[in-house]
Amino acid sequence: MSTDNAANNLDLFNAPEATNYDASSIEVLEGLEPVRLRPGMYIGGTDSRALHHLAAEVIDNSMDEAVAGFATKIEIRLNEDHSLTITDNGRGIPVDPHPKFPDKSALEVILCTLHAGGKFNNKNYQTSGGLHGVGISVVNALSEHLEINVNRNGNCYTQTFSRGVPISKMATDSTNKKASGTSVRFNPDAEIFGGTATFEPEKLRELALSKAFLFSGVQITWICAKEFSSSEKTPVKEVFFFPGGLRDYLQTEIGNYTNFFSTSFGEKVEFSGSKTHQTAGSCEWAINWTPQANPFIHSFCNTIPTAEGGTHEVGFWNAILKGLRSYGDLINFKKINQITKEDIQSCSCALVSVFIQNPNFVGQTKDRLSTVEVTKLVENSVKSRFETWLSINPKGIEDLLIYLSTRAEERLKRRAEKETQRKTAIKRLRLPGKLADCSNKNRDLSEIFIVEGDSAGGSAKQARDRKNQAILPLRGKILNVLNASSDKMVANQELDDLCKALGVKTGNQFSLEDIRYGKVIIMTDADVDGAHIATLLMTFFFSEMPELIEKGFLYMASPPLFRLSQGGKYAYALDLEERDKIISNGIGGNGKVEISRFKGLGEMNPKQLKETTMDPKNRRLIKVTNSLEHQANNLIQDLMGKSPEKRFKFIQENARFADDLDV
Repeated sequence: MSTDNAANNLDLFNAPEATNYDASSIEVLEGLEPVRLRPGMYIGGTDSRALHHLAAEVIDNSMDEAVAGFATKIEIRLNEDHSLTITDNGRGIPVDPHPKFPDKSALEVILCTLHAGGKFNNKNYQTSGGLHGVGISVVNALSEHLEINVNRNGNCYTQTFSRGVPISKMATDSTNKKASGTSVRFNPDAEIFGGTATFEPEKLRELALSKAFLFSGVQITWICAKEFSSSEKTPVKEVFFFPGGLRDYLQTEIGNYTNFFSTSFGEKVEFSGSKTHQTAGSCEWAINWTPQANPFIHSFCNTIPTAEGGTHEVGFWNAILKGLRSYGDLINFKKINQITKEDIQSCSCALVSVFIQNPNFVGQTKDRLSTVEVTKLVENSVKSRFETWLSINPKGIEDLLIYLSTRAEERLKRRAEKETQRKTAIKRLRLPGKLADCSNKNRDLSEIFIVEGDSAGGSAKQARDRKNQAILPLRGKILNVLNASSDKMVANQELDDLCKALGVKTGNQFSLEDIRYGKVIIMTDADVDGAHIATLLMTFFFSEMPELIEKGFLYMASPPLFRLSQGGKYAYALDLEERDKIISNGIGGNGKVEISRFKGLGEMNPKQLKETTMDPKNRRLIKVTNSLEHQANNLIQDLMGKSPEKRFKFIQENARFADDLDV
């Protein structure tokens, strides 16, 4: 046997020492220190996705200027030294002294202070992608070097930073008469992202392309150093300008794939449009259906990609589904009510973009929009226009409805087959009534405790994690399968319940693919009777399900035998040796050490059972292995088989090794 997930700290359950816990123990993180200490809180990690999130933060600031009507051009340049430069012709970041920090410019405050920015109200921006005032300051904190140039009021203002700290004062060049704008050049910090972490040209180009599609009034120039330009997907220079917005975006994404809607000249006809609500915001969309292309939906809020969707996607699909059903009822299409959102999405290529004030996102990385009001905003914008569009494309809609109804029938057929399989499996298993099953159906994430007796089973049921821990109490000692006939084994209720709970059969009919749990844990009392029951169970598994042991599914729990307490502190001991060791080392409390012994698991309250034996964070499991198969087989046959003479001989030969028996 070998230990698995062993807890090596014997004082694991003691209260922590508090002698040195005073005011000096309290850390105060200043400036941008929290960002460098916990970058995952601000950009979702330190992987490639998080690295490129830095680029998106800076680009989004330039896009906010464009959407607000102050910028028409943005340049994204990947330089030879792997740094990135983003430039716009917007108003330029303010550089005058900040009212609250008169010794600092607004530029330095924005770059070096979390939650500092001009987007907390709608005075400067009606809509924006940055909401929390952390974007550019986080980029600064996580950059080895950052240089910013601001053209404003006929002057050029420059300042440099390193890892969030200014390394120069703001310099002013009055001879520079360039138009207004902001340019940011930065190198992500290798200490944060790793020495080999660099920007990927293709990802940056795709980001530039999508931003240009999202706002038709902006021209975005992509420039890439020659050494990074390796294919058509990463040219040295490219200019993106799309007056058609999402409509152009959709046509580019679908390419030459055939779709259901087209003119008599073969021109593709997509459903696209936009609508602005005076106070609520605006919505733009484009969708087409093709059975050839891989389906997708890309959604955005204030030009920010919402990879995980959100309320704007919910409103969009509500409108599409209701529009299709309304038209289906109008033409008396009998199978229209079978069609669901899942069927519609099976061949949909869709884009949805909204611009709203004060959007709410799930998480700082803004992957999912959660603003509730947006659902109705999008649904009301799309539904009536979609119904009108359907009425002028009758040929395409009939073909689409036939295709969608076919997909619906296939879906319903698959569901019926799965339901039949599920009912058959349940009928075949007939799970025993005393099994307290877990809710998680993922085998790899679930485990079952085989417990000795109803009393221990009751405590275990209260102590378990219902999501992934199942409990099966056994009544008394199970049958010794090596010392019983096959008829007796088949007729044994406890073994039958055990097999049904595990979802398997015995002997040649055993299949590891059928087992319902990733860990099978024997949890018996820490005494002689408990050891005997555990031995009988291991004998059963060894004899009837050897693959369960070979593949590492079988474990032994290690419940403590003793609880030691001293002056409010306590510890647990698995056996006499560990008890004596804890006493000699001391528990750390005051007064006499009180020792209590657990006669069985049933004497432990659920809290004690959980923290000592069942909680994966603290417990000690013993993995049952069979590394010496031949020797193990002979030993088990000798000790558990039908020959009492072999057991007697074993006792005689090994009795001298038994000292201080705890019986």
